Amino acid sequence: MLPTFARSLGDVAHAIKSLLPKDLPPSLNSRPGTLYEILSRRPDGGVGRKVHQTRWSGKQIEGSYWLITSTKFKDAGKHGKAWGQLYWKGKLVNSGPTRISGGLKYRWAEGVSFPNK
Repeated sequence: MLPTFARSLGDVAHAIKSLLPKDLPPSLNSRPGTLYEILSRRPDGGVGRKVHQTRWSGKQIEGSYWLITSTKFKDAGKHGKAWGQLYWKGKLVNSGPTRISGGLKYRWAEGVSFPNK
């Protein structure tokens, strides 16, 4: 019975995927993206979340992230502005909220940076 059950789950997943558009909206996408795509996936606009540039991990920079304090989105979450506090290698760099630059220029992901092995 288990192989039939597993096959039916695969059929259901395939059927659901066929109903979705080829280009998923940012809210349904879990891959790294621009800062605004990452933050707009959350109902609270990403406030209180930790995000980092994926290139930091490639440069072996560990424990660095932005703690998001506020956001404003335009164009369905593809553009906008974001403010936060930068933690660099575990230490707070700026005491108050600072505008985050490079939101469209680099790839971003949720969480704290970790070194690639």
